[in-house]
Amino acid sequence: MKEKLMEDLKWRGLLYQQTDEAGLEDLLSKEKISLYCGVDPTADSMHIGHIVPLLTLRRFQMHGHRPILLVGGATGMIGDPSGRAEERQLQTTEQIDKNVAGIKKQMERIFDFSSENGAQMVNNNDWVGSMSVIQFLRDYGKLLGVNYMLAKDNVASRLDSGISFTEFSYMLIQGIDFNHLFNNYGCRVQIGGSDQWGNITTGLEVIRKTHEEEVKAFGITIPLVTKADGTKFGKSAGGSVWLDAEKTSPYEFYQFWINTADSDAVKYMKIFTFIEREEIEAFEITIQEEPHLRKAQLRLAEEMTRLIHGQEALDQAIRISKALFSGDLKTLTANEMKDAFKDVPSFEMAKEVKNIVDFIVDSGVSPSRRQAREDVTNGAISLNGERVTDTAYEVSAADRLDDAFAIVRRGKKNYKMVKFV
Repeated sequence: MKEKLMEDLKWRGLLYQQTDEAGLEDLLSKEKISLYCGVDPTADSMHIGHIVPLLTLRRFQMHGHRPILLVGGATGMIGDPSGRAEERQLQTTEQIDKNVAGIKKQMERIFDFSSENGAQMVNNNDWVGSMSVIQFLRDYGKLLGVNYMLAKDNVASRLDSGISFTEFSYMLIQGIDFNHLFNNYGCRVQIGGSDQWGNITTGLEVIRKTHEEEVKAFGITIPLVTKADGTKFGKSAGGSVWLDAEKTSPYEFYQFWINTADSDAVKYMKIFTFIEREEIEAFEITIQEEPHLRKAQLRLAEEMTRLIHGQEALDQAIRISKALFSGDLKTLTANEMKDAFKDVPSFEMAKEVKNIVDFIVDSGVSPSRRQAREDVTNGAISLNGERVTDTAYEVSAADRLDDAFAIVRRGKKNYKMVKFV
């Protein structure tokens, strides 16, 4: 049996700050509402740190409420000062448009757009972009005092290092967004990360100042996700874990979740997946009793990869993982091998026929010709998943995958990619 929405959010650790907890719970008990979350197009892809508020918004949709997804075509041109020590590099209109298109595609994977309470996608450039500077200053600039704005954490934290008027105005533009959505879409709630509290409460202030009668709108923030050791979540050895398959492949994405520490697995299941409470609590027991099976990590990786990349990409990620674990690379395509081994040590070599002993010595797989001969005759060398035991074997064009590379393995786990140039 599904829990009440707000109880479920509390259990999952997804509520950090609320402007009026009792008022919002009362509203949700009486009617279905519209609520929004915004994402600025600072890049052409979101990374996994961006999606916690969005997944929280999706939970509201699953309980019958309508999500509004705001892509900040206008605010992305300005730059949010939240959580930064210095000014953002301004982007061109063309880059912003490209980024908006990329983010929209990713949102379409997370949300349902076709149901009765289907998600709506909006771009704040549609109402902010055409506003004159005089209209901005007269209609909105008068609503907030400078002292009010200076007291906000996202501004106060920048006063020593410096903040431009451009970024100082960001919170007011976001306030205009909330007010616009309140007036035109019946939007009653804004959801954001914990760094968005100042912007969200500014939006509520703009709504209050622009309506004669008392109106009810609400704000919720989501806590910052960290690892059990307190370090930042969302980074892998290669940097940020992106939702774009070109930046972080589905296999890498899958492996990121597989490598979750036992101490974090249940926490991440609560935050990132839609698995029900009873099942998550069962996984908590398996971590304590059978940690070596990594059942929770496997399920977490499957849920997240399917959500962001789809079932076909998940199947491919699982196939690559199994092939690497077993050492049976013959089941993989050339592209899958390239994906799986792109982070292993590599060596460039000319396209020529070469004896296997010379090949593995020249590429640094074996340290000497004597050792190379022993490795080959002992069955320790595999080329593209095929064991080579004949020291007379000639590495030729037939061994070049896509005529570009080969994967050599010495022993069980010592891999190297040889790139042919």
